[in-house]
Amino acid sequence: MRAVGTRVSLGPVRGRDRRPVRGRWRLFGRLVHAAGRGDAVSRHELISVRGHSVAWVFPLLLLVGIIATDITTGAFEIIAWTVLVPGVAAAICGVRATALYAVVAVVVYVLADTAWQHREETGLPGLVLVTLGGSIAVLAAALRVGSEQRMLHMRDIADTTRRTVLRPLPVGFGGLDHAAVYLAADSEARVGGDFYDIQPGPHGTRVLVGDVQGKGLGAVEAAAALLGSFREVGYHEPDLATVAERLEIRMVRHRAHTAALGRPDGDRFATAVLIGFSDDLPDAVDAVVFGHEPPLAVGPQGVRYLSAVGGLPLGMGDLTSGPPASVHRLALAEDETLLLVTDGVTEARDPDGCFYRHAEDVARAVAADPSNAAPARLVALVREGTLRHCQGRVADDTTVFAVRRRRGTTGG
Repeated sequence: MRAVGTRVSLGPVRGRDRRPVRGRWRLFGRLVHAAGRGDAVSRHELISVRGHSVAWVFPLLLLVGIIATDITTGAFEIIAWTVLVPGVAAAICGVRATALYAVVAVVVYVLADTAWQHREETGLPGLVLVTLGGSIAVLAAALRVGSEQRMLHMRDIADTTRRTVLRPLPVGFGGLDHAAVYLAADSEARVGGDFYDIQPGPHGTRVLVGDVQGKGLGAVEAAAALLGSFREVGYHEPDLATVAERLEIRMVRHRAHTAALGRPDGDRFATAVLIGFSDDLPDAVDAVVFGHEPPLAVGPQGVRYLSAVGGLPLGMGDLTSGPPASVHRLALAEDETLLLVTDGVTEARDPDGCFYRHAEDVARAVAADPSNAAPARLVALVREGTLRHCQGRVADDTTVFAVRRRRGTTGG
């Protein structure tokens, strides 16, 4: 069956003027973002110049300011403020730098107390305050650095997991131009239940994009199970319907395994879109939709939804006596790009509760400049539109994936 698809109409632009954030606010935004998340990597990048940390400058400026203020105002008591210097260092510097500033603060206080005899001496109480404050600052720095090291270690583990589940795809893999953006709802976990992959083989190139229901490590496990099966079955099986059937079986087996372990998070399903590119079909693709948002075909002629009847999500095939989803043959011109997104895009809401209409945004962009139909530009467009619409508050894992045939190559 050949489906033409449904064209996307350009409706009126609603809401606020969607202008990009101006450059002068980017640094401030990054500072606020890093402070709010406690992201050690972002914070260190912000206080580095050409790869070298300049964090030590801020406590030094504070120390110089305190000394200068004490000398010029004649108020000796302000010298006790040197206790703030190691405190600031503890927040942004390492343990050694903090300890150095703690010693310097004590030395400056003692010199001021003994050298400037024309002022009233504060003596032991001020010295105890500066010494105790410096010691506490060094301890705080040690705890902070240790916590950051553990966080960075966990981040490395999360990145490794992400690369294992969502493996890097070479340029032109399987004869396809492709681009992808993945945003995890849990920014610390950095990986979630969305998945995508391309698998070339002797029977053509297969593409899989989907979303496991729920969040957390259970969703990651289910996504990894489906991708593992897809990479094998998508290579060996000549029939796309068989690939779809094997994915359903894999999801059912995964649910049975987690249930046998007694885990409460094992009752999951996954929505997905399975696409088959073949040398024999230069102007069409085969598609199976498992309860997922249908793909968009984006080209110089406009934007249209591909009219593929969606089946049941993966893992719910026992609700029907037939196959969980059917294979549909869909027309796709050589200059058209397939755009697939997960519900992090389609369910993104603005403060008024309105959903993001990515198809309308894409249609406007392509009408203004047909080169926006290229996968990389298309993915960037939808990503920025989604984040702008929800004001950066991603409520669910978000994947934007675009793919089209390479010019002058075939799908296998």
